[in-house]
Amino acid sequence: MSIQLNGINCFYGAHQALFDINLECPQGETLVLLGPSGAGKSSLLRVLNLLEMPRSGTLGIAGTRFDFAKAPSDSAIRELRQNVGMVFQQYNLWPHLTVLQNLIEAPCRVLGLTKDAARERAGKLLERLRLTPFSDRFPLHLSGGQQQRVAIARALMMEPQVLLFDEPTAALDPEITAQVVSIIRELSQTGITQVIVTHEVEVARKTASRVVYMENGHIVEQGSASCFASPQTDAFKNYLSH
Repeated sequence: MSIQLNGINCFYGAHQALFDINLECPQGETLVLLGPSGAGKSSLLRVLNLLEMPRSGTLGIAGTRFDFAKAPSDSAIRELRQNVGMVFQQYNLWPHLTVLQNLIEAPCRVLGLTKDAARERAGKLLERLRLTPFSDRFPLHLSGGQQQRVAIARALMMEPQVLLFDEPTAALDPEITAQVVSIIRELSQTGITQVIVTHEVEVARKTASRVVYMENGHIVEQGSASCFASPQTDAFKNYLSH
């Protein structure tokens, strides 16, 4: 299993955001988290790289295991984040660095790659994501779709086992959305495990090999992509029909 969660409960102060979450995702699958606003999708995604710390339960991801009965060490969290990349909704690119510099910064600093090795790795990714002409530009001079592709490239620079996407197509026009969808589908051929938060059913249908439908911090339904054709719960059926 690439990802395994058991009995995950997550709180913001007194407010409980996730209730007893159990799920499994085999290696190489593309898991989509679907549900209305406030369902707990982003909280669950953030648990997967410990940007949110659950109060109880266990998490197994990318070969590391955490039991939240006790707080994980800083070194364990750092190791986890080397193997679990994240593409944020706001892209979170460094504005003072060019596209190329955005890509090579973390691998040099965190993985100890030489500048030349990092540049070579970056060059391949820039080509693959059709970004080569923009390598010397600053994020401010890129469109939203270009910034999104740079954010994906930057996450892939760390060669993670798992890649997390938070609303990767939010605020993008249909043409750019289609590009991002095709990148996700292309990545699914490489054996990387992907977890995608979205509320766009069409994006989910086109990318998911597995789906989890959530409401109010609970998993209502989960299964293979066949759930889209034959949902098992009325709640998911209603969501898909809107």
